[in-house]
Amino acid sequence: MVSVGARAGLDLLGNRDAHSSAERAAEVLGTLRGLAAKVGQMASYVDGVIPEQHRSAYETAMGTLRSAAPRSPFPEVKGLIEAELGGSLDSLFHSFEEQPIASASIGQVHRAYATVAGQSAPQEVAVKVQHPGIVAALESDLANASILEQMMAIGGTRRFNSKGMLEMIRTRFREELDYRLEAERQRAFANIHAGDPTIRVPSVKDALSSGRVLTSEFVRGASFEQAVSASEADRRAWAETMWRFVFKGNLFGDMFNADPHPGNYLFSDGGVVTFLDYGCVQPIPAANHELAHAVHRAALARDEAGFREAGKKLLGTKPGPLEALVLRYLRRCFEPLFVSPFRMTREYAASLVSDFKDMSSAAFKMDAQHTFPMPTEILFMNRLQFGFYSVLARLNVEVDYAEIESQFLK
Repeated sequence: MVSVGARAGLDLLGNRDAHSSAERAAEVLGTLRGLAAKVGQMASYVDGVIPEQHRSAYETAMGTLRSAAPRSPFPEVKGLIEAELGGSLDSLFHSFEEQPIASASIGQVHRAYATVAGQSAPQEVAVKVQHPGIVAALESDLANASILEQMMAIGGTRRFNSKGMLEMIRTRFREELDYRLEAERQRAFANIHAGDPTIRVPSVKDALSSGRVLTSEFVRGASFEQAVSASEADRRAWAETMWRFVFKGNLFGDMFNADPHPGNYLFSDGGVVTFLDYGCVQPIPAANHELAHAVHRAALARDEAGFREAGKKLLGTKPGPLEALVLRYLRRCFEPLFVSPFRMTREYAASLVSDFKDMSSAAFKMDAQHTFPMPTEILFMNRLQFGFYSVLARLNVEVDYAEIESQFLK
C-alpha cells in the first residue's frame, strides 16, 4: 500500500491527470500512517510542491489529511497506556474520553482529567498516544526508497548529498517515536520563550508521560482554518508571533521545530499562538551559531556584501557557478528581512521551492569540481522554510519582520 501511495503522489508530481491522481492519493494515503501520510500532508499545504495547474484539485482531495488520520481502536490504546504508565486507566485518570480529538501519522490525542502536581482539583490534559504497531510501520516506511525519495523531492534535496539526507530523514523520524525526547524538547522550547506573553508551549505532565505516551496541559484556541478568516490585525499579530517563535528558536536555542503543519498551531486573542507537537526537531550545529547570527544581522542591515560572505561560510560553499546559485537562493529566502515590511504570498513561497529544485537540477549537471555537499540540515530547514512560509502566506498580511528580529536580537 505504501508503494501505491508513493506512485499516486508521483503521478501528480509528474503532471498526469490531476483529478484522478488526487482522488487516488487521498484514497490511499487517507488509510495510511507514518511517512506516507506525512508526504500527503506536506504536499497539501506547501506551495510549489504540486504543479500550479493541479494544486486546487490536490488540495481539495487531500485537505482532510491536515486534520485527520486513521484512528486506533480504543481497547488497543487503553492497553498501551496502561502498559506504559504501569496502572489501570481508571487509577491514572479521573476521566478519559475514548474518542480521540485529533489523530496524526504517529499517534492520536485524547482529552482527559487527571490530578497533577501542585493542583488540588483534577486538571484537563491532552494525552498523546502512539498508534499501536506504528514502530514497525515506520521502520517499513524508512526502508521504502520511493517514500524517502518523495520526502527528499518535497524538500528539494534529492540531488544534494543524497546518502547524508537519507540518513538524516531516518534519524529525525525515528526520534518522533521517542516521546521522552519530545517532552525534553517541548520543555526546551518553553524555556527559550519563557516570558513571551504571546508564545505558549503546553507544559508537560511528567508523571503521566513515558516513551510512548505524552501528557500535556490541554489548550484551546482557534484552528488555522479559522485564523485565516480573522481580522487583518489579528492575522498580523499572529504572524509576528510565529516569526519570533521560529527564528528566536533558531538563533538562541540552536534548533527548530521542523514540522510547520497548520494543525500544530492554536490561535487566541492578543496575538497569542500555542505551538503544538515537538516530535520533529532539527538541532543546529554549535559551529553554525555565530554564522547564522551574522547572516541574519547582515540581512537586517541590508548589507548585501556582508550577507554573501556570511552565507558562504554558513553553507561551506566554494567558488564557482553552484556557489552563485546557492547564494542567490539564500538571498531570496531572506527577502522578508531585506525589504521589510513584507507580505508573504503563496506565489513567493512557491517560487522558493521552484528555485531550489532548479538549483538542484543545475548542480546535478555540473562537473564534480564545481560542486560541494550541502549541509544535511538543509533538508529539514527546507521543510521548515517551505512549509512555514506557505502557512504565513495564507495569513496574507504585511509584517515588519525585520523589526521583530531586531527586538529579540538586542
